[in-house]
Amino acid sequence: MRSVKVVVVGGGVVGFSTAVCIAEALPYCSVTLIADRFTPDTTSDMAAGILICSPFPDIPLERQQRWFKETIDHLLAIAQSEQASEAGVLLSSGWQIHKEVPADKVPFWSAFVLGFRIMTDRELKRFPDHKFGQAFTTVKCECSYYLPWMEKRFRKAGGQVVKQKVNDLQELSSQGYDVIVNCSGLGAKSLVGDSQVYPVRGQVLRTQAPWLQHFIRDGEGLSYIYPGMHSVTVGGTRQVDDWRLEVDPEDSQDILERCSRLEPSLSRARILGVSVGLRPSRKNVRVEREMVLLGSRQVPVVHNYGHGGWGVTLSWGTALDALGLVRKCLHEMRPRARL
Repeated sequence: MRSVKVVVVGGGVVGFSTAVCIAEALPYCSVTLIADRFTPDTTSDMAAGILICSPFPDIPLERQQRWFKETIDHLLAIAQSEQASEAGVLLSSGWQIHKEVPADKVPFWSAFVLGFRIMTDRELKRFPDHKFGQAFTTVKCECSYYLPWMEKRFRKAGGQVVKQKVNDLQELSSQGYDVIVNCSGLGAKSLVGDSQVYPVRGQVLRTQAPWLQHFIRDGEGLSYIYPGMHSVTVGGTRQVDDWRLEVDPEDSQDILERCSRLEPSLSRARILGVSVGLRPSRKNVRVEREMVLLGSRQVPVVHNYGHGGWGVTLSWGTALDALGLVRKCLHEMRPRARL
């Protein structure tokens, strides 16, 4: 009988990645994932899901490189397996272009994508407003497929899924959980009182443009075109502290105009839908543990949230870090729970 009860709060890509890591690595644990929203209603479902990243300012770059490498290696293995189509994971090649030459011509993740190189002058002629570019192959992870696939993997490892809104950690402590893993994203603002968490509103369009085979991303990250399995994601917006979940028609028009300058044929594409999501942003992603007094007992809480727009990109890497922190909690709490 499983003696250690672990609960993961959060049903997005970070929550399910963390829950899968724990359930598969620690089979003596009873792992439950609790969330009030699941696919297709999570922020992760709105994500373009392309693996690319900007650095967090106060986290060692080596740690961020490891998160990126572990995630892309995990997804590359899926992309090269028979599970790829069910999991919604595919390779994606294209260009990241810059209007000015960036200070860092070679990003910190360049060694982990495939075939990274600087674009040639001939390639850049296609983008007359841009002076510099990078070409590479990365991974695209479509969460509307990936999250159900991960949930199935989690249940296969013995995990349990509960739909429930968690208002405070005391609720979980009273249910007898030994370790709480907080992957609540933007919900951490109220769940653990983290005032450093804030929303960054993103709006994207799904278009029917099957002739587009390569991604194009403006280096500032505001305009992008990401071909996927059944549609092309066109974005976007980056509106800080904007809680609106309604579609803004003016944003849609602006997105189409910007992206049509990068790829004129988009003006002929049929719009299939428009989505809005709130990126759970923070100056630095929070992956750490602490002891929290809940009622009469000290309960270990592992935090894994605040990824902003890089939730998919860093999901498996930060989940492995969270797993390591859970191991430490169990090691200190119960000698019988050691590996």
